Amino acid sequence: MNSRDRNETPMFSAESRPLGTGGGNASSATLGSVSQRLQPLRDDVRLLGSLLGEVLQRHAGSGVFDTVEEIRGLSKAARHGDEGSFQLLADRLAQLKVEEASQVAQAFAHFLNLANVAEQHHRIRRRRAYRRAGAAPQHGSCEEVFRRLLDRGVPLSTLQKSLHSLDISLVLTAHPTEVVRRTLLERFLGIAVLLQQGDREDLTQDEENERLEGLRREIAAIWHTRQSRRDRPTPLEEAQAGLVTFEKSLWEAYPRFLRQVDRALVEVGGEPLPWDRAPVRFGSWMGGDRDGNPFVTSEITERVCALARWEGALLFRQEIEALRGELSMERGSPELETEVGTEEEPYRALLRRVVRRLAVTQEWMRRRVRQESVETLDPQQLYLRKEQLLQPLLLCDRSLRESGCDEIADGRLRDILRRLAAFGLTLVRLDIRQDAGRHRAVMERILSHRGEQDFASRSEQERCAALSQWLDSEQYCGLPWLRPEELAKIPFGDDEQEVVDTMLALRGIGNEPLGSYIISMAKSASDVLIVELLLRCLMASGGGGEAEGREGAGQEVRALPVVPLIETGADLEAAGETIHQLLAVEPYRRHLGEHQEVMIGYSDSAKDAGRFAASWGLYTAQEAMAAAANRHGIKISFFHGRGGSVGRGGGPTALAVKSLPPGTVGGRLRVTEQGEMIRAKFGLEGIAVRTLEVYLTSILETSLVPPPSPEPEWREAMDRLAERAQRSYRELVREHPDFVPYFRQATPEVELGALNIGSRPARRRSGGGVESLRAIPWVFAWTQTRLLLPSWLGTGEALHQAVEEGEGELLSTMYREWGTFRSVLALLEMVLAKAEAPVAAYYDRLLVDDSRRPLGVDLRRRLGVAEEALQHITGEDRLLASNPVLRRSIDVRNPYVDPLNVVQAEVLRRLRVLRQQEELSPEEEAELVRAFTITVNGIAAGMRNTG
Repeated sequence: MNSRDRNETPMFSAESRPLGTGGGNASSATLGSVSQRLQPLRDDVRLLGSLLGEVLQRHAGSGVFDTVEEIRGLSKAARHGDEGSFQLLADRLAQLKVEEASQVAQAFAHFLNLANVAEQHHRIRRRRAYRRAGAAPQHGSCEEVFRRLLDRGVPLSTLQKSLHSLDISLVLTAHPTEVVRRTLLERFLGIAVLLQQGDREDLTQDEENERLEGLRREIAAIWHTRQSRRDRPTPLEEAQAGLVTFEKSLWEAYPRFLRQVDRALVEVGGEPLPWDRAPVRFGSWMGGDRDGNPFVTSEITERVCALARWEGALLFRQEIEALRGELSMERGSPELETEVGTEEEPYRALLRRVVRRLAVTQEWMRRRVRQESVETLDPQQLYLRKEQLLQPLLLCDRSLRESGCDEIADGRLRDILRRLAAFGLTLVRLDIRQDAGRHRAVMERILSHRGEQDFASRSEQERCAALSQWLDSEQYCGLPWLRPEELAKIPFGDDEQEVVDTMLALRGIGNEPLGSYIISMAKSASDVLIVELLLRCLMASGGGGEAEGREGAGQEVRALPVVPLIETGADLEAAGETIHQLLAVEPYRRHLGEHQEVMIGYSDSAKDAGRFAASWGLYTAQEAMAAAANRHGIKISFFHGRGGSVGRGGGPTALAVKSLPPGTVGGRLRVTEQGEMIRAKFGLEGIAVRTLEVYLTSILETSLVPPPSPEPEWREAMDRLAERAQRSYRELVREHPDFVPYFRQATPEVELGALNIGSRPARRRSGGGVESLRAIPWVFAWTQTRLLLPSWLGTGEALHQAVEEGEGELLSTMYREWGTFRSVLALLEMVLAKAEAPVAAYYDRLLVDDSRRPLGVDLRRRLGVAEEALQHITGEDRLLASNPVLRRSIDVRNPYVDPLNVVQAEVLRRLRVLRQQEELSPEEEAELVRAFTITVNGIAAGMRNTG
């Protein structure tokens, strides 16, 4: 198996560093050569691999250990260019019984997960070492970016004002291909803590022994823990898993992040941010995203909102109990003493009341989640709005400062206030997402009930005119829209009724836990106007009657902001005109105020048109929508629906932000963070701090110093490239008669849909081709075979043709001078570096009919064309030559991922053959599926993403 130069770390050998040596010197983690900087990481990986080897010998037996070592040796040899070794590897694995293959795969999967934990910890260690060594500020840090902006002529007052007005929202979403169980994530977190202990240079021998025993216990527990869920997770469980991120890392990381911002501001002569400035906030789709997920209902949404309130009450209660222990002062301000009376310890007396109310809130919400009665609880004791909790906390703050205790007020109390500003009482604000077709069906049903059958057949202009009139008066033929008694008589279908029930439920929930209402597959202005009218009637005006005892009862409830989600290539091309038509509707614009949010979808646009064409289409669509909004005097902001992988818009945060069109950021940005990326970016506290910092600095810099607009010649080149890339992509994916059958044979797409790794069905509808498949499993299936086709197909041919036609120098100039084009090619380079044509060919050999194998050969040829064209433009003779750390990270993992691919292909072959022959017993099927699931987990860990 030919490969690029490989340089990997020992895995299961008995080698490990001597006891008591700690985790490596801090300076060596940062200073010196790349090899020196990586030495502590190599030490950690070697240690974890050695301990895993011990666990293998003890718990699986020396036979399994010897087999794993044999497989590893063959894989290493294959990676160093020994063609025969790969065939020996494949033959050896094919000889194994399913149970043996599962154990081998489990060993490699665990090693890759452990290596990922070590790599994440090393990122934190390097950051700390930078700061300890007094080196120059890390690139992208607050210190570095603030100084760079000032050096570029940005006034300090402008910098400070921009920081005050930043509005960044990170929206957590469930991931249908998140394969790692929460139980295992807890174990990985424990290992990270133990690795951190190893960085101490003052560990005694006894302490080091205890640390190593702790690592052994964690790894042994991981070995004996089931890798997959027994049942498909419910939306409520997905939401609960998302909230754990706050408990485990974000709760502590957020105030640390803001203290870091404050220190950097002070260093450049500015003032710390006020406590109520929250530049980054959080949203969620977990329990609100009902697009194609029949398990997300109005009842689930209510319970998820109660769950978020319960978690918020729990965290604030714990924090305020700790604060109460700290504020032991005997005297307070006259205002405080008037509030609490003659108590000896006024702060503790006041906070005792707060803790009691939080306890009632916690219990109320717990019962709401479990759908139990709350009759025995006093609703007057609930904290439902953050202002209610804010009052006593600000009283404590004023009293401390009046008493000269500013340093105490700036401690835990300031952190609590900042959390309240960012998280509210609900931690996240839940977005609601539903397909535009469902709303149109509801509107048509209502009008049909009133004797009007032609709404669907009207032109878009006529529909907008009618909706504009109804929005202006909220009347229809002189009657109020949707009176409760009329609503009950309309014969809605099940799907339509769920839309109505959801909007009615939102009124009972109230506004504070809710974010926006997202319309997926929005194609026209009328799609937005329909939802606006329905929300005003059903949510804000209470068309269905207000539910007694609900959290929103008695509060002013407003219709949620309506956000169109524009996804497909054709809809993106028309997006500018769509926004113009929408904002031309005066009653809508008047109600809107100054700001319109639009969501753009990276996943479905890339699946529709190919990655390159989608990237350029998204870029030009944002420009067109911004221009349309500007014509109407409206500010527009974009909600970027990115996934974790490059094929779904993923990639490094700063690179993504800085490649956006100039003038489209303006200090406001929303972006999705999905499943495994939540863990990667926020799973460890130190990583979470860095992630928040990079979001803040990249958006601040892009807002204050926007990138230049592309030259006309560059635009013309991009138009040509995008047209060629899209044509090439669609000719294969949409028009080639063998593509869909080949895809389903060559990848585990069918088998992935049957695994219990997400609440949402893999397909929007049964049957159909690629168009019916969700973007996530579409990317996931190709990631498993390591062809990664959605991320590069079409791009290579377009670049190659441009080079052949004499445009190579132009493209090289664009690469050097235009950040957007450079980011597209940088992401392409990363994908090509991860892709492995020989592995994909092995899947073809085992799984694909002879008649369809030529298609696979052609796809792998196209992969080579893409690599050759890219290197011609960048001038590099090797992929990732300018990024040796990432190059090595990929190279180290490859020898451990290869055996997992071989096992997976063999397991798929056996499953399919036995199913076709109808010779598969339930026990055999369960064992094969278990082995398959283990390989899915391991390959995802090795590739560092699923989809």
